[in-house]
Amino acid sequence: MSGEATALQEQEGADPRRWKALTVCLVAGFMTLLDVSIVNVALPAIRTGLDAPQSDLQWVVSGYALTFGLALIPAGRFGDMHGRRNAFVLGVVLFTLSSAAAGMAGDPTLLVIARLVQGMAGGILNPQVSGLIQQLFRGAERGRAFGMLGTVIGVSTAVGPLLGGALIQLGGGPDAWRLVFYVNVPIGVLAVVLAYRYIRPPAHGRRPRESMDPVGVLLLAAGITLALLPFVEGQQWRGPEKWLALLAGIVVLAVFVVWERRYGRSHQPVVDLSLFRRRSYALGVLLGTLYFAGFTAIFFVLTLYLQNGLSYSALEAGLATTPFAGGSAVTAALGGRVVTRLGRSLVVSGLLVVAASLGVTVLAVLLVPGEHVGWAIALPLVFAGLGSGLVISPNQTLTLSEVPVPVAGAAGGVLQTGQRIGAAMGIAAIGAVFFSEVASSHGDYALAFRHSLLVTIVFVLISLVVAVADVFVSRRSGLG
Repeated sequence: MSGEATALQEQEGADPRRWKALTVCLVAGFMTLLDVSIVNVALPAIRTGLDAPQSDLQWVVSGYALTFGLALIPAGRFGDMHGRRNAFVLGVVLFTLSSAAAGMAGDPTLLVIARLVQGMAGGILNPQVSGLIQQLFRGAERGRAFGMLGTVIGVSTAVGPLLGGALIQLGGGPDAWRLVFYVNVPIGVLAVVLAYRYIRPPAHGRRPRESMDPVGVLLLAAGITLALLPFVEGQQWRGPEKWLALLAGIVVLAVFVVWERRYGRSHQPVVDLSLFRRRSYALGVLLGTLYFAGFTAIFFVLTLYLQNGLSYSALEAGLATTPFAGGSAVTAALGGRVVTRLGRSLVVSGLLVVAASLGVTVLAVLLVPGEHVGWAIALPLVFAGLGSGLVISPNQTLTLSEVPVPVAGAAGGVLQTGQRIGAAMGIAAIGAVFFSEVASSHGDYALAFRHSLLVTIVFVLISLVVAVADVFVSRRSGLG
């Protein structure tokens, strides 16, 4: 009875349209996160259709990730200041228009530009989703909402190759890749209409006029760009001097921290560094960064192995990722419901399952002939997905659980920026292992895939160490 009373108390005064508003946010968020991976299976068709060089194809993928990551934190701060609905709608409109431009692109340069704008739009939109969840939900409901967001994050990344392959197969012909972008247009238009209907503007009006901390924004953008460039250009920029850019990025980010500390004495900085004094937030951001370094790269190297190594079609390669997506969808929703009771130990369980399942996947590729490998890895990928669902949404809930609502957008932007940086670093590191093994083994794609999965497992295990440390410290603090 007490549980029901608590639930009723949490819902008192809540927006009655909050679940419909969440649905609109999740559909738009799914669309932007889907575009991280949906393009991978379309690259061969884009190369043929536009006669695109490899360097442009690299930027079609990495340029989206770069501008996505650059926009997250400033956009989160903008939404906190001027209303999350306004920022959300701006992001959806920009994403819809840039998707249409990408579909209509007549040469590789125009496609790259459209993808850069598309990534920026995704970066504007996504921190508003986590900020609105913080704003609209409380208590156990917030855990359920973040569980649904975790489902979207996990499934969108995994199902992207399947949907991309299906659209290309459906379209047929040399221009079928354009459907990968056009599919966003009707979804975006509908999302804008429903956002105005179901997402309320701020009840208290606009907050007092504040500076957007332009110096902080510029330093952050420069630091992230320099740090990410060696990774997003990893296959094209092969000289050792590229690591000077990473070093310069670290230096600029250090200057950014100094500036934010000084600026924060009298103004609201773009990143509230005091958030990192909260153990749940600091460790959650670190864990998310490390896990996404391994998690996102799985589908990158799997698609390369199946399409380039085993001559799978785009649709067949996409189908091979669906077991992971299905498993993730089941447990992400469940994890969101129980995370408030189980805490970070739930994340520990998920990471153990992911690491063990990927180990079994390595064995399956070693023991089963190439033409049957898609079936051989299906079951271990189901279990890897089940484990992943217990990592992403619970970690998101726990990381943001103690964040004040007024800075929820910027805090969510920092978390997602870490995830995007992790994804870029992971794809670069694991992709480098994959391509190096293919070259040194004279085309043994199975060997390259196994070795790259081992690197993925290392990232997962490092994430596990962070999660276990958090559980250990929490229990010691509880005893104290």
